[in-house]
Amino acid sequence: MFMKGKRLLPILEIIFTVVIWGATFVATKIALQEVSPATIVWLRFGMGVVVLGAAVFLRNEFGVPDRNEWLYFAMLGFIGVAFHQWLQANGLVTAQATTTAWIVATIPIFIALLSWPVLKEKLGWIRIAGITLAAIGVLLIVSNGNPAALFTGREGTLGDLLVLISAPNWAVYTVLSRRELARHPSARMMFYVMLLGWLFTNLWIFGFGPGVSEIAHLTLKGWTAILVLGIFGSGLAYIAYYDALQVLPASQVGVFLNIEPLVTTVLAGFLLSEPITLIVMAGGLIIIAGIYLVSR
Repeated sequence: MFMKGKRLLPILEIIFTVVIWGATFVATKIALQEVSPATIVWLRFGMGVVVLGAAVFLRNEFGVPDRNEWLYFAMLGFIGVAFHQWLQANGLVTAQATTTAWIVATIPIFIALLSWPVLKEKLGWIRIAGITLAAIGVLLIVSNGNPAALFTGREGTLGDLLVLISAPNWAVYTVLSRRELARHPSARMMFYVMLLGWLFTNLWIFGFGPGVSEIAHLTLKGWTAILVLGIFGSGLAYIAYYDALQVLPASQVGVFLNIEPLVTTVLAGFLLSEPITLIVMAGGLIIIAGIYLVSR
Protein backbone atom coordinates (compact mmCIF):
# COMPACT_ATOMS: atom_id res chain seq x y z
CA MET A 1 0.00 0.00 0.00
CA PHE A 2 2.87 2.38 0.84
CA MET A 3 4.53 1.79 -2.54
CA LYS A 4 1.25 2.40 -4.34
CA GLY A 5 0.84 5.68 -2.50
CA LYS A 6 4.44 6.59 -3.21
CA ARG A 7 3.90 6.08 -6.96
CA LEU A 8 0.55 7.88 -7.11
CA LEU A 9 2.00 11.40 -6.92
CA PRO A 10 4.59 10.93 -9.69
CA ILE A 11 1.95 9.32 -11.90
CA LEU A 12 -0.30 12.34 -11.34
CA GLU A 13 2.69 14.60 -12.07
CA ILE A 14 3.45 12.92 -15.40
CA ILE A 15 -0.22 13.06 -16.39
CA PHE A 16 -0.20 16.78 -15.54
CA THR A 17 2.95 17.20 -17.67
CA VAL A 18 1.46 15.36 -20.64
CA VAL A 19 -1.73 17.44 -20.58
CA ILE A 20 0.16 20.74 -20.27
CA TRP A 21 2.75 19.96 -22.94
CA GLY A 22 0.00 18.73 -25.24
CA ALA A 23 -1.84 22.01 -24.67
CA THR A 24 1.22 24.19 -25.41
CA PHE A 25 0.96 23.65 -29.18
CA VAL A 26 -2.65 24.81 -29.10
CA ALA A 27 -1.80 27.74 -26.80
CA THR A 28 0.96 28.84 -29.20
CA LYS A 29 -1.48 28.81 -32.14
CA ILE A 30 -3.91 30.95 -30.13
CA ALA A 31 -1.21 33.43 -29.08
CA LEU A 32 0.02 33.68 -32.68
CA GLN A 33 -3.32 35.22 -33.60
CA GLU A 34 -2.30 38.32 -31.62
CA VAL A 35 1.51 38.56 -31.47
CA SER A 36 4.61 37.31 -33.29
CA PRO A 37 6.65 34.19 -32.43
CA ALA A 38 9.43 36.37 -30.96
CA THR A 39 7.09 37.95 -28.41
CA ILE A 40 5.56 34.60 -27.45
CA VAL A 41 8.91 32.89 -26.85
CA TRP A 42 10.36 35.87 -24.95
CA LEU A 43 7.38 36.11 -22.59
CA ARG A 44 7.03 32.34 -22.23
CA PHE A 45 10.58 31.65 -21.15
CA GLY A 46 10.86 34.79 -19.07
CA MET A 47 8.02 33.37 -16.97
CA GLY A 48 9.58 29.92 -17.04
CA VAL A 49 12.86 31.28 -15.64
CA VAL A 50 11.00 32.87 -12.70
CA VAL A 51 9.08 29.66 -11.91
CA LEU A 52 12.15 27.43 -12.13
CA GLY A 53 14.25 29.90 -10.15
CA ALA A 54 11.66 29.91 -7.37
CA ALA A 55 11.61 26.09 -7.37
CA VAL A 56 15.39 25.92 -7.07
CA PHE A 57 15.42 28.27 -4.06
CA LEU A 58 12.46 26.59 -2.33
CA ARG A 59 14.14 23.19 -2.70
CA ASN A 60 17.49 24.51 -1.45
CA GLU A 61 19.12 23.36 -4.68
CA PHE A 62 20.71 26.65 -5.62
CA GLY A 63 24.36 26.50 -6.61
CA VAL A 64 26.65 28.42 -8.93
CA PRO A 65 28.05 26.34 -11.81
CA ASP A 66 31.80 26.06 -12.23
CA ARG A 67 33.45 28.56 -14.54
CA ASN A 68 33.98 25.96 -17.27
CA GLU A 69 30.29 24.96 -17.18
CA TRP A 70 28.84 28.32 -18.17
CA LEU A 71 29.77 27.96 -21.84
CA TYR A 72 28.23 24.48 -21.91
CA PHE A 73 25.01 25.76 -20.30
CA ALA A 74 24.95 28.60 -22.84
CA MET A 75 25.23 26.10 -25.69
CA LEU A 76 22.40 24.03 -24.23
CA GLY A 77 20.31 27.18 -23.77
CA PHE A 78 20.79 28.20 -27.38
CA ILE A 79 20.03 24.74 -28.78
CA GLY A 80 17.24 23.71 -26.40
CA VAL A 81 15.50 27.03 -25.81
CA ALA A 82 16.30 29.82 -28.28
CA PHE A 83 16.79 27.86 -31.51
CA HIS A 84 14.34 25.07 -30.67
CA GLN A 85 11.55 27.49 -29.84
CA TRP A 86 12.35 29.65 -32.87
CA LEU A 87 11.77 26.57 -35.03
CA GLN A 88 8.54 25.52 -33.32
CA ALA A 89 6.95 28.96 -32.86
CA ASN A 90 7.67 29.98 -36.47
CA GLY A 91 6.62 26.53 -37.65
CA LEU A 92 3.25 26.86 -35.94
CA VAL A 93 2.50 29.98 -37.98
CA THR A 94 1.59 27.68 -40.89
CA ALA A 95 1.65 24.16 -39.40
CA GLN A 96 -1.38 22.77 -37.60
CA ALA A 97 -1.05 22.13 -33.86
CA THR A 98 -2.06 18.49 -34.41
CA THR A 99 0.56 17.92 -37.11
CA THR A 100 3.20 19.62 -34.96
CA ALA A 101 2.48 17.42 -31.94
CA TRP A 102 2.77 14.20 -33.94
CA ILE A 103 6.02 15.30 -35.58
CA VAL A 104 7.50 16.27 -32.21
CA ALA A 105 6.47 12.85 -30.87
CA THR A 106 9.18 11.32 -33.08
CA ILE A 107 11.97 12.81 -30.93
CA PRO A 108 12.80 9.37 -29.37
CA ILE A 109 13.47 8.14 -32.91
CA PHE A 110 16.06 10.86 -33.49
CA ILE A 111 17.60 10.25 -30.06
CA ALA A 112 18.05 6.58 -31.02
CA LEU A 113 19.62 7.57 -34.35
CA LEU A 114 21.95 10.05 -32.66
CA SER A 115 22.89 7.58 -29.92
CA TRP A 116 24.17 5.17 -32.56
CA PRO A 117 27.25 7.17 -33.68
CA VAL A 118 27.67 9.31 -30.53
CA LEU A 119 27.00 6.88 -27.67
CA LYS A 120 27.79 3.72 -29.66
CA GLU A 121 24.36 2.24 -28.89
CA LYS A 122 23.32 -0.53 -31.25
CA LEU A 123 20.29 0.01 -33.47
CA GLY A 124 19.37 -3.56 -34.39
CA TRP A 125 16.62 -4.64 -36.77
CA ILE A 126 13.79 -3.97 -34.31
CA ARG A 127 14.87 -0.35 -33.81
CA ILE A 128 15.37 0.11 -37.55
CA ALA A 129 11.83 -1.20 -38.12
CA GLY A 130 10.53 1.26 -35.49
CA ILE A 131 12.33 4.18 -37.13
CA THR A 132 10.88 3.20 -40.50
CA LEU A 133 7.35 2.93 -39.06
CA ALA A 134 7.59 6.34 -37.39
CA ALA A 135 8.83 7.93 -40.63
CA ILE A 136 5.85 6.43 -42.51
CA GLY A 137 3.48 7.80 -39.86
CA VAL A 138 4.90 11.31 -40.13
CA LEU A 139 4.69 11.22 -43.94
CA LEU A 140 1.04 10.16 -43.74
CA ILE A 141 0.11 12.99 -41.37
CA VAL A 142 2.08 15.77 -43.05
CA SER A 143 0.90 14.75 -46.55
CA ASN A 144 -2.69 14.12 -45.45
CA GLY A 145 -2.42 10.55 -46.68
CA ASN A 146 -0.78 11.41 -50.01
CA PRO A 147 3.04 11.39 -49.66
CA ALA A 148 3.55 12.05 -53.38
CA ALA A 149 1.83 15.44 -52.93
CA LEU A 150 4.74 16.63 -50.78
CA PHE A 151 6.98 16.72 -53.84
CA THR A 152 4.49 18.78 -55.85
CA GLY A 153 3.84 21.28 -53.06
CA ARG A 154 0.13 20.43 -52.82
CA GLU A 155 0.53 19.17 -49.26
CA GLY A 156 2.81 20.13 -46.38
CA THR A 157 3.98 23.62 -45.37
CA LEU A 158 7.21 25.40 -44.50
CA GLY A 159 6.01 25.22 -40.91
CA ASP A 160 5.91 21.42 -41.08
CA LEU A 161 9.55 21.45 -42.20
CA LEU A 162 10.62 23.78 -39.37
CA VAL A 163 8.86 21.58 -36.81
CA LEU A 164 10.46 18.49 -38.32
CA ILE A 165 13.90 20.10 -37.92
CA SER A 166 13.06 20.82 -34.27
CA ALA A 167 12.77 17.09 -33.51
CA PRO A 168 16.42 16.14 -34.26
CA ASN A 169 17.47 19.46 -32.73
CA TRP A 170 15.87 18.42 -29.42
CA ALA A 171 17.51 15.01 -29.73
CA VAL A 172 20.90 16.75 -29.93
CA TYR A 173 20.01 18.82 -26.87
CA THR A 174 18.92 15.70 -24.95
CA VAL A 175 22.13 13.81 -25.64
CA LEU A 176 24.30 16.82 -24.80
CA SER A 177 22.41 17.58 -21.57
CA ARG A 178 23.01 14.10 -20.12
CA ARG A 179 26.48 15.13 -18.93
CA GLU A 180 25.21 18.03 -16.85
CA LEU A 181 22.23 16.10 -15.45
CA ALA A 182 24.77 13.82 -13.80
CA ARG A 183 26.34 16.82 -12.03
CA HIS A 184 23.34 18.99 -11.11
CA PRO A 185 19.76 18.54 -9.83
CA SER A 186 17.43 18.71 -12.82
CA ALA A 187 15.60 21.88 -11.70
CA ARG A 188 18.89 23.74 -11.18
CA MET A 189 20.24 22.68 -14.56
CA MET A 190 17.01 23.63 -16.34
CA PHE A 191 17.02 27.00 -14.55
CA TYR A 192 20.45 27.93 -15.89
CA VAL A 193 19.78 26.48 -19.34
CA MET A 194 16.46 28.34 -19.58
CA LEU A 195 17.95 31.57 -18.21
CA LEU A 196 20.77 31.60 -20.76
CA GLY A 197 18.40 30.50 -23.52
CA TRP A 198 16.03 33.32 -22.60
CA LEU A 199 18.93 35.80 -22.83
CA PHE A 200 19.50 34.60 -26.39
CA THR A 201 15.82 35.29 -27.16
CA ASN A 202 16.46 38.91 -26.12
CA LEU A 203 18.72 39.24 -29.16
CA TRP A 204 15.86 37.87 -31.26
CA ILE A 205 13.09 40.12 -29.97
CA PHE A 206 15.08 43.33 -29.51
CA GLY A 207 17.65 42.88 -32.27
CA PHE A 208 15.47 41.62 -35.10
CA GLY A 209 11.95 41.57 -33.66
CA PRO A 210 9.28 44.01 -32.49
CA GLY A 211 10.65 44.67 -28.99
CA VAL A 212 7.88 44.96 -26.40
CA SER A 213 5.49 46.89 -28.69
CA GLU A 214 3.26 43.87 -29.35
CA ILE A 215 2.54 43.12 -25.69
CA ALA A 216 -0.17 45.82 -25.66
CA HIS A 217 -2.00 43.86 -28.38
CA LEU A 218 -2.60 40.86 -26.13
CA THR A 219 -6.22 40.34 -25.09
CA LEU A 220 -7.41 38.19 -22.17
CA LYS A 221 -7.45 35.22 -24.54
CA GLY A 222 -3.88 35.91 -25.66
CA TRP A 223 -2.59 36.42 -22.10
CA THR A 224 -4.26 33.15 -21.01
CA ALA A 225 -2.38 31.32 -23.77
CA ILE A 226 0.91 33.00 -22.78
CA LEU A 227 0.40 32.10 -19.10
CA VAL A 228 -0.28 28.48 -20.02
CA LEU A 229 2.94 28.46 -22.03
CA GLY A 230 5.08 30.28 -19.47
CA ILE A 231 3.97 29.32 -15.98
CA PHE A 232 2.73 25.84 -16.81
CA GLY A 233 4.50 24.72 -20.00
CA SER A 234 7.98 26.12 -19.29
CA GLY A 235 7.82 26.07 -15.50
CA LEU A 236 5.62 23.68 -13.54
CA ALA A 237 5.50 20.95 -16.20
CA TYR A 238 9.30 20.69 -16.33
CA ILE A 239 9.44 20.36 -12.53
CA ALA A 240 6.70 17.71 -12.50
CA TYR A 241 8.38 15.79 -15.34
CA TYR A 242 11.75 15.49 -13.63
CA ASP A 243 10.13 14.72 -10.26
CA ALA A 244 8.26 11.82 -11.88
CA LEU A 245 11.39 10.63 -13.67
CA GLN A 246 13.17 10.26 -10.32
CA VAL A 247 10.57 7.71 -9.13
CA LEU A 248 9.11 6.05 -12.22
CA PRO A 249 11.07 3.96 -14.75
CA ALA A 250 11.96 5.92 -17.91
CA SER A 251 10.04 3.36 -19.99
CA GLN A 252 6.85 4.03 -18.03
CA VAL A 253 7.28 7.79 -18.35
CA GLY A 254 7.77 7.29 -22.09
CA VAL A 255 4.43 5.52 -22.35
CA PHE A 256 2.68 8.52 -20.80
CA LEU A 257 4.54 10.94 -23.09
CA ASN A 258 3.17 9.06 -26.10
CA ILE A 259 -0.27 10.32 -25.04
CA GLU A 260 0.83 13.96 -25.47
CA PRO A 261 -0.02 14.28 -29.20
CA LEU A 262 -3.42 12.70 -28.53
CA VAL A 263 -4.09 15.48 -26.00
CA THR A 264 -3.08 18.05 -28.63
CA THR A 265 -5.30 16.43 -31.24
CA VAL A 266 -8.38 16.58 -29.00
CA LEU A 267 -7.71 20.13 -27.76
CA ALA A 268 -6.97 21.40 -31.28
CA GLY A 269 -10.22 19.89 -32.47
CA PHE A 270 -12.23 21.71 -29.78
CA LEU A 271 -10.35 25.02 -29.56
CA LEU A 272 -8.95 25.49 -33.08
CA SER A 273 -11.46 23.45 -35.10
CA GLU A 274 -8.65 21.40 -36.59
CA PRO A 275 -10.12 18.24 -38.16
CA ILE A 276 -9.52 14.92 -36.40
CA THR A 277 -9.23 12.74 -39.50
CA LEU A 278 -8.72 9.01 -39.89
CA ILE A 279 -5.38 9.77 -41.59
CA VAL A 280 -4.17 11.70 -38.53
CA MET A 281 -5.23 8.95 -36.14
CA ALA A 282 -3.81 6.17 -38.33
CA GLY A 283 -0.52 8.04 -38.76
CA GLY A 284 -0.41 8.70 -35.02
CA LEU A 285 -0.89 5.02 -34.18
CA ILE A 286 1.89 4.10 -36.62
CA ILE A 287 4.20 6.66 -34.96
CA ILE A 288 3.42 5.28 -31.49
CA ALA A 289 4.12 1.74 -32.73
CA GLY A 290 7.45 2.91 -34.13
CA ILE A 291 8.40 4.66 -30.91
CA TYR A 292 7.50 1.54 -28.93
CA LEU A 293 9.81 -0.60 -31.06
CA VAL A 294 12.65 1.88 -30.72
CA SER A 295 12.20 2.35 -26.96
CA ARG A 296 11.67 -1.28 -25.93
